[in-house]
Amino acid sequence: MEPSTRIRSAYLSLRQDIIECRLLPNQKLRVEHLKDHYLVGAGTLREAMSLLISDGLVIAQAQRGFRVAPISLDDFKDITQTRLRIESEALRQAIDAGDDIWEANLLAAFHRLYKAEERLEGSNERFVWEVHNQTFHEALISACPSHWLKHFFSILYRQAIRYRHISLRQTTIPRAVHNEHAAIVEAALARDRTKATQLLCDHIQFTLNTILALPPEIISNDFQSKNMYF
Repeated sequence: MEPSTRIRSAYLSLRQDIIECRLLPNQKLRVEHLKDHYLVGAGTLREAMSLLISDGLVIAQAQRGFRVAPISLDDFKDITQTRLRIESEALRQAIDAGDDIWEANLLAAFHRLYKAEERLEGSNERFVWEVHNQTFHEALISACPSHWLKHFFSILYRQAIRYRHISLRQTTIPRAVHNEHAAIVEAALARDRTKATQLLCDHIQFTLNTILALPPEIISNDFQSKNMYF
């Protein structure tokens, strides 16, 4: 396997474990231990860590190695507010620029997400739908001509996934998520920018509202210390 391929493979594996909280926020990442787990050399693992630093998922500490980036309630509020601005603008541009291919891809992503949601009924695999959910959100803004909007969307989306896991630990997915997605798709295909972006903003805001509505004792268990790290 080429070195660049090994680095990317380690990067993707580490990123997934951080996103799904198998590697917890603020956890020390010991290269000497993790290289055996991910079956790569120390140099390859450090290169993968550097990529994760760019994603904001890992922090480097001088002379002290690497840690998973911490999380906090204030941080999630910031992520949510920034997502609202970036994703709504990306959707507005996508609606203006979208063609028949964009519409077809959006409908296909929406259908796959719906089927994934159906399979979650009574299932313990409640996070599997995340892949399809991300694909749906990517398809929604795929016609946006701004490379940078889509790039920052990708970074923020990955950051938000970690917080969604807190919400999912305390609640199931029974929110009318399919209806939310369906309404967004309908408005987007109707080229109603105002309605589509408002529905998208409500959709993004929901997870933060869910966490804020949790009893204080539950929040304090999920966000510990005065900085509310895990």
